[in-house]
Amino acid sequence: MNVAEWIIVAILSITLFIFLIVGIVLIVKLIGLSEELKEVAIEGKDIAKNTNGIVSNVKGMTSIGGTVEMFVDKYINPKLKEKMKEKGAKDDGKK
Repeated sequence: MNVAEWIIVAILSITLFIFLIVGIVLIVKLIGLSEELKEVAIEGKDIAKNTNGIVSNVKGMTSIGGTVEMFVDKYINPKLKEKMKEKGAKDDGKK
Protein backbone atom coordinates (compact mmCIF):
# COMPACT_ATOMS: atom_id res chain seq x y z
CA MET A 1 0.00 0.00 0.00
CA ASN A 2 1.20 3.46 -0.68
CA VAL A 3 1.18 6.40 1.69
CA ALA A 4 -2.11 7.88 0.43
CA GLU A 5 -3.99 4.68 1.19
CA TRP A 6 -2.53 4.54 4.72
CA ILE A 7 -3.59 8.13 5.38
CA ILE A 8 -7.16 7.44 4.20
CA VAL A 9 -7.36 4.26 6.30
CA ALA A 10 -6.04 6.12 9.37
CA ILE A 11 -8.51 8.99 8.92
CA LEU A 12 -11.43 6.59 8.48
CA SER A 13 -10.35 4.54 11.51
CA ILE A 14 -10.13 7.61 13.74
CA THR A 15 -13.51 8.86 12.51
CA LEU A 16 -15.13 5.48 13.19
CA PHE A 17 -13.56 5.36 16.67
CA ILE A 18 -14.88 8.85 17.52
CA PHE A 19 -18.33 7.96 16.13
CA LEU A 20 -18.49 4.80 18.25
CA ILE A 21 -17.42 6.62 21.44
CA VAL A 22 -20.00 9.39 20.87
CA GLY A 23 -22.67 6.78 20.13
CA ILE A 24 -21.95 4.83 23.33
CA VAL A 25 -22.04 8.01 25.44
CA LEU A 26 -25.31 9.06 23.79
CA ILE A 27 -26.92 5.66 24.44
CA VAL A 28 -25.90 5.76 28.12
CA LYS A 29 -27.35 9.27 28.50
CA LEU A 30 -30.62 8.22 26.80
CA ILE A 31 -30.99 5.25 29.15
CA GLY A 32 -30.58 7.56 32.15
CA LEU A 33 -33.07 10.00 30.66
CA SER A 34 -35.64 7.26 30.11
CA GLU A 35 -35.37 6.19 33.76
CA GLU A 36 -35.96 9.78 34.87
CA LEU A 37 -38.96 10.03 32.53
CA LYS A 38 -40.47 6.92 34.13
CA GLU A 39 -40.16 8.55 37.57
CA VAL A 40 -41.76 11.76 36.28
CA ALA A 41 -44.64 9.77 34.76
CA ILE A 42 -45.26 7.94 38.04
CA GLU A 43 -45.25 11.21 39.99
CA GLY A 44 -47.57 12.74 37.39
CA LYS A 45 -50.06 9.91 37.88
CA ASP A 46 -49.98 10.42 41.65
CA ILE A 47 -50.55 14.15 41.22
CA ALA A 48 -53.47 13.48 38.87
CA LYS A 49 -55.10 11.15 41.40
CA ASN A 50 -54.73 13.73 44.16
CA THR A 51 -56.03 16.47 41.87
CA ASN A 52 -59.22 14.53 41.17
CA GLY A 53 -59.95 14.40 44.89
CA ILE A 54 -59.25 18.09 45.31
CA VAL A 55 -61.45 18.99 42.34
CA SER A 56 -64.38 17.02 43.70
CA ASN A 57 -64.02 18.76 47.08
CA VAL A 58 -63.74 22.25 45.60
CA LYS A 59 -66.38 21.77 42.89
CA GLY A 60 -69.31 22.48 45.18
CA MET A 61 -67.76 25.67 46.53
CA THR A 62 -66.68 27.20 43.23
CA SER A 63 -69.45 26.25 40.85
CA ILE A 64 -72.42 28.57 40.55
CA GLY A 65 -74.79 25.77 41.46
CA GLY A 66 -72.92 25.06 44.67
CA THR A 67 -72.82 28.76 45.53
CA VAL A 68 -76.56 29.19 44.94
CA GLU A 69 -77.33 26.06 46.92
CA MET A 70 -75.24 27.30 49.85
CA PHE A 71 -76.98 30.71 49.69
CA VAL A 72 -80.43 29.13 49.63
CA ASP A 73 -79.64 26.78 52.50
CA LYS A 74 -78.08 29.49 54.62
CA TYR A 75 -80.38 32.48 54.08
CA ILE A 76 -83.58 31.65 52.24
CA ASN A 77 -84.60 28.32 53.77
CA PRO A 78 -84.67 29.62 57.37
CA LYS A 79 -86.87 32.58 56.33
CA LEU A 80 -89.20 30.31 54.37
CA LYS A 81 -89.49 27.93 57.30
CA GLU A 82 -90.44 30.84 59.58
CA LYS A 83 -93.07 32.05 57.10
CA MET A 84 -94.46 28.53 56.74
CA LYS A 85 -94.77 28.25 60.52
CA GLU A 86 -96.52 31.63 60.71
CA LYS A 87 -98.87 30.69 57.86
CA GLY A 88 -99.61 27.36 59.51
CA ALA A 89 -100.45 29.11 62.78
CA LYS A 90 -102.81 31.53 61.02
CA ASP A 91 -104.53 28.70 59.14
CA ASP A 92 -105.03 26.77 62.39
CA GLY A 93 -106.64 29.83 63.97
CA LYS A 94 -109.19 30.17 61.13
CA LYS A 95 -110.42 26.61 61.44
